[in-house]
Amino acid sequence: MKKNVWWNAIAVAAVAAAALSGCGRAATATPPAEATKDALTAAADRVQRGQYLVNAMGCHDCHTPLKAGANGPEPDMTRMLSGHPETLKMPRPSNTGNGLWTWSAAVTNTAFSGPWGISYAMNLTPDENTGIGIWTEDMFVRAIKTGQHMGTSRPIMPPMPWPAFRNLSEEDLKAIYAYLRTIRPITNHVPDYAPPDVVATMAANDTGRR
Repeated sequence: MKKNVWWNAIAVAAVAAAALSGCGRAATATPPAEATKDALTAAADRVQRGQYLVNAMGCHDCHTPLKAGANGPEPDMTRMLSGHPETLKMPRPSNTGNGLWTWSAAVTNTAFSGPWGISYAMNLTPDENTGIGIWTEDMFVRAIKTGQHMGTSRPIMPPMPWPAFRNLSEEDLKAIYAYLRTIRPITNHVPDYAPPDVVATMAANDTGRR
């Protein structure tokens, strides 16, 4: 009889302990609504961080075309981060008397020439056809970390300072990507990069027309 009482006491204690443990978990578990709210807050914080970085790091200097303002050149925010305007056709770059390249830039500060050829500031808006709308987060991070277009393609050309930007943390790069996904998509076909041999052909064609 005493043995049965002893075993019954153990069983009751085990059940009570399990019940108390379950209550503890229920009390500490985050309700689904709270979890969703926390996730939304974290996402908003990431976008806000990305906006801060884009503004602080001078992304508008090249990727938002300049226009003439009351106090001189200023970013044309109606074309924010849309890259070199497709309507602005650039002539071939000039060189110095000794045949060496000079550093030159378009009046919009979105096209650049030098020994590497001609590079154009790309469209960073989330437009799927002409911007980075089809880029994944991983592609964006790898592009900055490796200096390869889309993370796997051709080298990213000057003056894009990716060797400096790659020192950002992966979380900061993801924040920039998150912010860029929220801005207004703008359809703007930026010209393709022109390597030195293409630029040389341009010069030869110009000579032949004279």
